[in-house]
Amino acid sequence: MADQTDLNAHVADYGKMIGMLKWGSVGVAIIVAAVIWLIA
Repeated sequence: MADQTDLNAHVADYGKMIGMLKWGSVGVAIIVAAVIWLIA
């Protein structure tokens, strides 16, 4: 079983990953909107 130090590291990494996914999805949405605007 993982000790508390490993668990804290994993929780921190998970938080960073979720943050990147949130900002990445916002970035992709902006790019998609720009491409649709250019095509239209």
